Amino acid sequence: MLGRLLRNLSGPVKPAAGPAAPASDKPVESRVFLNVGGGDRNIPVPPHFAGWRHELLDIAARTGVDVVCDARALDTFTAGRYDAIYCSHNLEHYYRHEVPHVLRGFVHVLKPGGFAEIRVPDIGALLRQLGERGADLDDPAYESPSGPVSAHDMLWGYGPELERSGENHYAHKCGFTRATLTRLLGNAGFGQLYFLLPLSALELHVAAFLRPPKPAQLVLLGVSA
Repeated sequence: MLGRLLRNLSGPVKPAAGPAAPASDKPVESRVFLNVGGGDRNIPVPPHFAGWRHELLDIAARTGVDVVCDARALDTFTAGRYDAIYCSHNLEHYYRHEVPHVLRGFVHVLKPGGFAEIRVPDIGALLRQLGERGADLDDPAYESPSGPVSAHDMLWGYGPELERSGENHYAHKCGFTRATLTRLLGNAGFGQLYFLLPLSALELHVAAFLRPPKPAQLVLLGVSA
Protein backbone atom coordinates (compact mmCIF):
# COMPACT_ATOMS: atom_id res chain seq x y z
CA MET A 1 0.00 0.00 0.00
CA LEU A 2 1.48 3.25 -1.17
CA GLY A 3 0.55 5.09 2.01
CA ARG A 4 2.94 2.87 3.97
CA LEU A 5 5.78 3.98 1.71
CA LEU A 6 5.20 7.68 1.93
CA ARG A 7 3.63 8.42 4.84
CA ASN A 8 -7.54 28.40 -2.97
CA LEU A 9 -8.24 26.10 -5.57
CA SER A 10 -6.02 28.25 -7.80
CA GLY A 11 -3.06 25.95 -7.39
CA PRO A 12 -0.57 24.53 -4.90
CA VAL A 13 0.15 26.91 -2.07
CA LYS A 14 3.50 27.84 -0.62
CA PRO A 15 4.40 27.37 3.04
CA ALA A 16 3.96 30.48 5.12
CA ALA A 17 6.96 31.93 6.84
CA GLY A 18 7.31 32.03 10.60
CA PRO A 19 6.07 29.77 13.40
CA ALA A 20 2.63 28.25 13.28
CA ALA A 21 -0.06 29.93 15.33
CA PRO A 22 -2.70 28.01 17.25
CA ALA A 23 -5.43 26.62 14.98
CA SER A 24 -8.20 27.63 17.32
CA ASP A 25 -8.83 29.29 20.64
CA LYS A 26 -8.45 25.96 22.41
CA PRO A 27 -5.09 24.88 23.86
CA VAL A 28 -3.23 22.43 21.63
CA GLU A 29 -3.49 19.54 24.07
CA SER A 30 -7.30 19.71 24.02
CA ARG A 31 -7.56 19.26 20.25
CA VAL A 32 -8.14 15.81 18.79
CA PHE A 33 -7.57 14.44 15.31
CA LEU A 34 -8.66 11.12 13.85
CA ASN A 35 -6.08 9.32 11.72
CA VAL A 36 -8.14 7.27 9.27
CA GLY A 37 -6.34 4.20 8.02
CA GLY A 38 -2.89 5.37 9.15
CA GLY A 39 -1.97 1.76 9.84
CA ASP A 40 0.73 2.29 12.44
CA ARG A 41 1.61 4.98 14.98
CA ASN A 42 5.23 4.73 13.83
CA ILE A 43 4.26 6.24 10.49
CA PRO A 44 4.80 9.99 10.93
CA VAL A 45 1.92 12.43 10.70
CA PRO A 46 2.41 16.08 9.68
CA PRO A 47 4.23 18.14 12.34
CA HIS A 48 1.34 20.59 12.68
CA PHE A 49 -0.47 17.88 14.65
CA ALA A 50 2.22 17.93 17.33
CA GLY A 51 0.61 18.13 20.76
CA TRP A 52 -2.85 17.11 19.51
CA ARG A 53 -4.45 13.95 20.85
CA HIS A 54 -4.00 11.34 18.12
CA GLU A 55 -6.71 8.70 17.68
CA LEU A 56 -5.84 6.01 15.15
CA LEU A 57 -8.72 4.34 13.29
CA ASP A 58 -8.33 0.93 11.68
CA ILE A 59 -10.70 -1.78 10.58
CA ALA A 60 -8.68 -4.35 12.58
CA ALA A 61 -8.11 -4.43 16.34
CA ARG A 62 -4.36 -4.40 16.98
CA THR A 63 -1.75 -2.67 19.08
CA GLY A 64 -1.92 1.11 18.83
CA VAL A 65 -5.40 1.28 17.30
CA ASP A 66 -7.77 3.51 19.27
CA VAL A 67 -10.91 3.25 17.14
CA VAL A 68 -11.79 -0.10 15.57
CA CYS A 69 -14.16 0.79 12.79
CA ASP A 70 -14.69 0.62 9.06
CA ALA A 71 -14.47 4.23 7.83
CA ARG A 72 -17.66 3.60 5.88
CA ALA A 73 -19.45 3.45 9.24
CA LEU A 74 -18.29 6.80 10.65
CA ASP A 75 -21.81 8.19 10.31
CA THR A 76 -22.81 5.91 13.20
CA PHE A 77 -20.48 7.81 15.58
CA THR A 78 -21.39 10.75 17.77
CA ALA A 79 -21.44 13.86 15.58
CA GLY A 80 -18.88 16.63 15.94
CA ARG A 81 -16.27 14.88 18.03
CA TYR A 82 -13.03 15.69 16.14
CA ASP A 83 -11.16 18.91 15.38
CA ALA A 84 -9.49 17.35 12.33
CA ILE A 85 -9.21 14.20 10.26
CA TYR A 86 -5.97 13.03 8.68
CA CYS A 87 -6.43 10.53 5.85
CA SER A 88 -3.23 9.63 3.99
CA HIS A 89 -3.41 7.26 1.00
CA ASN A 90 -6.52 5.52 2.23
CA LEU A 91 -9.44 6.80 0.12
CA GLU A 92 -8.19 4.95 -2.97
CA HIS A 93 -8.77 1.65 -1.15
CA TYR A 94 -12.56 2.06 -1.39
CA TYR A 95 -14.72 1.50 -4.43
CA ARG A 96 -15.74 4.73 -6.13
CA HIS A 97 -19.38 4.45 -5.05
CA GLU A 98 -18.24 4.09 -1.41
CA VAL A 99 -16.08 7.23 -1.34
CA PRO A 100 -18.99 9.70 -0.98
CA HIS A 101 -20.23 7.76 2.03
CA VAL A 102 -16.75 7.84 3.64
CA LEU A 103 -16.48 11.59 3.04
CA ARG A 104 -19.95 12.22 4.48
CA GLY A 105 -18.76 10.27 7.53
CA PHE A 106 -15.84 12.68 7.81
CA VAL A 107 -18.28 15.60 7.75
CA HIS A 108 -20.42 13.90 10.38
CA VAL A 109 -17.64 13.41 12.96
CA LEU A 110 -15.91 16.77 12.41
CA LYS A 111 -16.69 19.77 14.58
CA PRO A 112 -18.18 22.69 12.60
CA GLY A 113 -14.84 24.52 12.51
CA GLY A 114 -12.85 21.39 11.71
CA PHE A 115 -11.04 20.21 8.61
CA ALA A 116 -10.00 17.04 6.83
CA GLU A 117 -6.46 16.72 5.49
CA ILE A 118 -6.42 14.18 2.67
CA ARG A 119 -3.63 12.71 0.55
CA VAL A 120 -4.22 10.46 -2.47
CA PRO A 121 -2.28 9.48 -5.61
CA ASP A 122 -2.65 12.08 -8.38
CA ILE A 123 -3.95 9.98 -11.26
CA GLY A 124 -4.34 13.02 -13.50
CA ALA A 125 -0.63 13.80 -13.17
CA LEU A 126 0.20 10.13 -13.71
CA LEU A 127 -1.78 9.99 -16.96
CA ARG A 128 -0.09 13.14 -18.22
CA GLN A 129 3.30 11.67 -17.36
CA LEU A 130 2.51 8.41 -19.17
CA GLY A 131 1.46 10.33 -22.27
CA GLU A 132 4.46 12.63 -22.28
CA ARG A 133 6.98 9.82 -21.77
CA GLY A 134 5.23 7.15 -23.80
CA ALA A 135 5.77 4.96 -20.75
CA ASP A 136 4.39 1.50 -20.00
CA LEU A 137 2.30 0.63 -16.94
CA ASP A 138 5.18 -1.36 -15.49
CA ASP A 139 7.76 1.40 -15.97
CA PRO A 140 8.74 3.29 -12.79
CA ALA A 141 6.59 6.38 -12.27
CA TYR A 142 8.80 7.63 -9.41
CA GLU A 143 11.27 6.43 -6.80
CA SER A 144 10.02 5.95 -3.24
CA PRO A 145 12.16 5.30 -0.13
CA SER A 146 11.33 1.60 -0.62
CA GLY A 147 12.15 1.49 -4.30
CA PRO A 148 10.49 2.20 -7.65
CA VAL A 149 6.72 2.68 -7.85
CA SER A 150 5.13 1.91 -11.20
CA ALA A 151 2.03 3.32 -12.82
CA HIS A 152 0.41 -0.08 -12.21
CA ASP A 153 1.20 0.26 -8.49
CA MET A 154 -0.40 3.72 -8.38
CA LEU A 155 -3.52 2.59 -10.19
CA TRP A 156 -4.17 -0.78 -8.54
CA GLY A 157 -2.03 -0.98 -5.42
CA TYR A 158 1.62 -1.49 -4.55
CA GLY A 159 2.45 -4.91 -5.98
CA PRO A 160 5.21 -5.98 -3.56
CA GLU A 161 3.01 -5.17 -0.55
CA LEU A 162 0.03 -7.02 -2.00
CA GLU A 163 2.17 -10.08 -2.77
CA ARG A 164 3.98 -10.06 0.58
CA SER A 165 0.90 -9.56 2.74
CA GLY A 166 -1.70 -11.55 0.82
CA GLU A 167 -4.18 -8.86 1.92
CA ASN A 168 -6.52 -7.84 -0.87
CA HIS A 169 -7.66 -4.73 1.02
CA TYR A 170 -4.30 -3.17 0.12
CA ALA A 171 -5.48 -3.01 -3.49
CA HIS A 172 -6.57 0.31 -4.96
CA LYS A 173 -10.20 0.32 -6.05
CA CYS A 174 -10.55 3.85 -7.41
CA GLY A 175 -8.51 6.90 -8.34
CA PHE A 176 -8.66 10.69 -8.24
CA THR A 177 -7.76 13.67 -10.32
CA ARG A 178 -7.78 17.17 -8.88
CA ALA A 179 -11.17 17.81 -10.49
CA THR A 180 -12.81 14.59 -9.26
CA LEU A 181 -11.50 15.04 -5.71
CA THR A 182 -12.73 18.64 -5.67
CA ARG A 183 -16.17 17.56 -6.83
CA LEU A 184 -16.46 14.68 -4.35
CA LEU A 185 -15.44 16.84 -1.40
CA GLY A 186 -17.83 19.61 -2.38
CA ASN A 187 -20.72 17.17 -2.79
CA ALA A 188 -19.97 15.72 0.66
CA GLY A 189 -20.39 19.12 2.31
CA PHE A 190 -16.90 20.62 2.47
CA GLY A 191 -17.33 24.29 1.70
CA GLN A 192 -13.73 25.42 1.18
CA LEU A 193 -10.69 23.55 -0.15
CA TYR A 194 -6.99 24.37 -0.16
CA PHE A 195 -4.66 22.25 -2.25
CA LEU A 196 -1.36 22.03 -0.38
CA LEU A 197 2.14 21.18 -1.53
CA PRO A 198 2.45 17.41 -2.12
CA LEU A 199 4.41 15.50 0.49
CA SER A 200 5.42 12.81 -2.03
CA ALA A 201 5.65 12.41 -5.80
CA LEU A 202 2.48 12.37 -7.93
CA GLU A 203 0.21 13.17 -5.02
CA LEU A 204 -2.86 15.31 -4.33
CA HIS A 205 -2.79 16.91 -0.88
CA VAL A 206 -5.82 18.91 0.19
CA ALA A 207 -7.21 20.53 3.32
CA ALA A 208 -11.02 20.56 3.23
CA PHE A 209 -12.97 22.80 5.60
CA LEU A 210 -16.65 22.72 6.50
CA ARG A 211 -16.72 26.51 6.83
CA PRO A 212 -14.26 29.32 6.01
CA PRO A 213 -11.14 28.67 8.10
CA LYS A 214 -9.69 30.97 10.69
CA PRO A 215 -6.43 32.69 9.70
CA ALA A 216 -4.61 30.69 12.38
CA GLN A 217 -5.76 27.43 10.79
CA LEU A 218 -4.30 28.49 7.44
CA VAL A 219 -1.02 29.41 9.11
CA LEU A 220 -0.99 26.00 10.83
CA LEU A 221 -1.27 24.27 7.44
CA GLY A 222 1.32 26.48 5.79
CA VAL A 223 -1.13 28.30 3.53
CA SER A 224 0.14 31.69 2.35
CA ALA A 225 -2.26 34.62 2.39
